[in-house]
Amino acid sequence: MPDHSGRAADELLDIVDASDQVIGQVTRGEATARGLRHRCAAVFVRDGSGRIFVHRRTPEKLIFPSMYDMFVGGVVGAGETYDDAALREAEEELGVSGLARPVPLFSFLYEGTGAAAGHTWWSRVYEARCDLPVNPQAEEVAWHAFLTEEELAGRLPQWDWVPDGLEAYHRLQGLGEA
Repeated sequence: MPDHSGRAADELLDIVDASDQVIGQVTRGEATARGLRHRCAAVFVRDGSGRIFVHRRTPEKLIFPSMYDMFVGGVVGAGETYDDAALREAEEELGVSGLARPVPLFSFLYEGTGAAAGHTWWSRVYEARCDLPVNPQAEEVAWHAFLTEEELAGRLPQWDWVPDGLEAYHRLQGLGEA
């Protein structure tokens, strides 16, 4: 979900504590290098038929390159609200404008383990419907499709998924929303 690419390394982020309270600000590059907790918005997007937008990240991504994700989203900028970041990121990654504001569902503290150890952020998870033709950013998305629930379920054990997206997806299923 988060975009930590070099082109945005100078973007200023709010650094937050375990309770999601702002305790400072640093650049995105510094937050990534030092493993500082920040904020991210993740948007679960369905089309008018209820299919789920799934994509594979480009190999140039600094964090989780070439992995699959069932969310669009990214970091929340310094002073930006989760809600504003969710809409901005969804429109940017889907390549659309005029998307209805995503609906917030829940928040959770992501703390990476294994290959993702040292990565931590507060994730606010949203859902949105997109009936517009999508034109994803080439620098963000290497492949995309809208998949049915069954198609996505069949690919969960087959594809390498971004760990925070997979955790968010399992939590979302626990709510009965997916």
